Amino acid sequence: MAGSAGNGAWSVPCGPLVAGARARLHCGARLGRRKGSSLLSVAGPGLAIAVAAVVLLATSCIVLFLRMRASRREADRLRERERGFRMALWASNQRFWDFHVPTGRLRYLVAQHDQRGIDHGLGSEEADPAAVIHPDDLPAAVDRMRRYVAGETAEFSSEHRVRADSPSGSRGDWVWIRARGRTVEHQADGAVLRVAGTSLDIDRNREVERENRIASEVLRSMSEAVAVLDERFRFLSVNPAFTRITGYAAAEVIGHGAEMLDSLQHEPARGRGMRTGLEREGRWSGELWQRHGNGEEFLCAIEAATVAAGSAPHGERMYVVMLSDITLQKRAEEELRYLANFDSLTNLPNRSLLAERLSRAIVRARREGSRVAVLFLDLDRFKDINDSLGHATGDRILRAVAERLQQAVGHDQTVARLAGDEFTVILADLAAPEDAERVAREIIMAFEAPLLSQEGQEVSVSPSIGISVYPDHAQVPTELLKRADAAMYQAKAAGRRTYMRYDDSMEATIRRRATLAGALHKALDRGELHVVYQPRQSLATSRITGAEALLRWSSPEHGEIVPAEFIPLAEENGMILEIGEWVLREACLALQRWRQHGLDGLTISVNMSVLQLLRGDFAGVVRRVLDDTGVPPQALELELTESVLMANAAQTAVKLHAFRELGVSLAIDDFGTGYSSLAYLKRLPITTIKIDQTFIADLGHEPEGAAITTTVVAMAHGLGLNVVAEGVENQVQADFLALHHCDEIQGYWVSRPLDAVACMAFIRNRQPPARSAASQPASSP
Repeated sequence: MAGSAGNGAWSVPCGPLVAGARARLHCGARLGRRKGSSLLSVAGPGLAIAVAAVVLLATSCIVLFLRMRASRREADRLRERERGFRMALWASNQRFWDFHVPTGRLRYLVAQHDQRGIDHGLGSEEADPAAVIHPDDLPAAVDRMRRYVAGETAEFSSEHRVRADSPSGSRGDWVWIRARGRTVEHQADGAVLRVAGTSLDIDRNREVERENRIASEVLRSMSEAVAVLDERFRFLSVNPAFTRITGYAAAEVIGHGAEMLDSLQHEPARGRGMRTGLEREGRWSGELWQRHGNGEEFLCAIEAATVAAGSAPHGERMYVVMLSDITLQKRAEEELRYLANFDSLTNLPNRSLLAERLSRAIVRARREGSRVAVLFLDLDRFKDINDSLGHATGDRILRAVAERLQQAVGHDQTVARLAGDEFTVILADLAAPEDAERVAREIIMAFEAPLLSQEGQEVSVSPSIGISVYPDHAQVPTELLKRADAAMYQAKAAGRRTYMRYDDSMEATIRRRATLAGALHKALDRGELHVVYQPRQSLATSRITGAEALLRWSSPEHGEIVPAEFIPLAEENGMILEIGEWVLREACLALQRWRQHGLDGLTISVNMSVLQLLRGDFAGVVRRVLDDTGVPPQALELELTESVLMANAAQTAVKLHAFRELGVSLAIDDFGTGYSSLAYLKRLPITTIKIDQTFIADLGHEPEGAAITTTVVAMAHGLGLNVVAEGVENQVQADFLALHHCDEIQGYWVSRPLDAVACMAFIRNRQPPARSAASQPASSP
């Protein structure tokens, strides 16, 4: 037993026990021999020793059994604790590490489990920290350990990357961990010997935190307002843009209901509809008016979504609402829609909206069997207003025209501005075409009174109107507009300030107009234009005092084209500036040749376009032509029509004074056809008035014509002006004018227009002796 006791595990606990028993036996034997009274002394020493040995052996076995049972219980407890430690490490995904400070070696334990979670014990590995920790993070981790060992911090704590172990046992990618530890053993001198602790894989947490930081920064930088609402639609949080857009700080809205933003423009049911949609479908989008913190209201585009219940605290629902202020955007869209359909200057419908309304009117008229009329209006000589008064004043005049036109036709009818000074009126539900003509007359009468500019100046404006009727003239809007436009040009050709209803013959007129406009560009270069001269005779002396230069166009393709046909074309395309200067030069050259042939004392009259007067420096052009030809300024007379002068009398007066300073005479042509103001007439530097031939034609059989003629002559003489009667064609007219002291006459009774050579011969042959017109009637030429 001793051998067996001395073997294995037993050798450690039983050796001391046996030695003690032997000692006690020797001691007892000595005592028995001295006293001699013990049982052993009677039985003999051998028996006593044997008994003692048995007792001691039995006692030792009992003690050993008890100790072994306690050791097993302790071992079980240790194993259970180790298992719990391993389970805790495995469940928490942590590692236990042990760092030996003097050697700088790192040992760590890992709870090893397979994919099914079966425990495989603890794994241990010792390594150099430089081989485990990421090189970029190693200096910071070493510094934190140094500071802890030096006593500068109460705990070692570090977040750094370490190499992750792959399932195959090879080194994997870098993962972030958080390591914490404390001192577990000191050296004899008190220095830190070992630091132990745990490390936790925080790689996923850092990714989540990074995403949260990014999401937070995105919310902070968003231009849209974002708010989180609880289940009862109370604010939980808002981003900075919410404050900027709504005017409410976060502290002012958190805990309050979203209805604090509701606008009075919406019924409460609108907000409840959004909440119902969110609760039922989980999403809602739309536009709502909201109230700003300062009380103003703004339009919002709203996107709202329900947050899943599992993501919300305590399982409650939350709502994320994004608001964008679209007030300016909507306003811009409305302005674009307005500009797409309305004229920005006059606020009238434009061409696009006109076509839409005209189409609807035609559809209704086709269904109801009624008529639709289109009135195409163009303001007469409106370019003169722009050129003389400026485009700003012209724009104000256009606005005034739009208002007066709308008042004339009524607000239930469509009045549109197409472009420039062109307007269109749609007259729907007409019973007869004559109704359209009645409205056209009312429009013309509405413009009898002059318009008042912002500067207080009166400006006379008159329209020329063309009329087309559905279904008489066309079936579609484009054709109706085209034919009303054609009729308007015929109204202008008829003398302006009138209206014309379309008929089929106008198509040929429009085509001819377009053809002539193209041919006119080449007429001057081809030498197709020429100047003729109509002599002017003094009634007092019967002498020829001068001649009027008249432009003619003889085209090899189109024949003789009258001035009334091509002069408006030249004014429209601007060629009148070039043509007018050419006519002026030709007339002055002809006069100079006459003077060289001994015909002194003659004057030459040249018509001047309003474009020449108002555009550029025409006074400089006149000065240059007079210098080049050698004609004295007093031998030149420039003529302007009365309607041109009176349309812009104040501006015209300033321009005309430049010609008077040159010494050139000025005449009003076609006097009596316009609306002259005597106040302006007195202020204009005019030297001659030419009575229109329409009044001369009435002499002898229309008392009104005679009354007007005698009045004009008396008025002109009262103003110190020379009077010339145009269109004199017979002796009766000449005698009447001589009787009423008209100064000069011009017309076929004196002479037809002649070329320069023939006119010079005519003047040379007409030099009768002077006689008094008051004593005898004018003689026939």
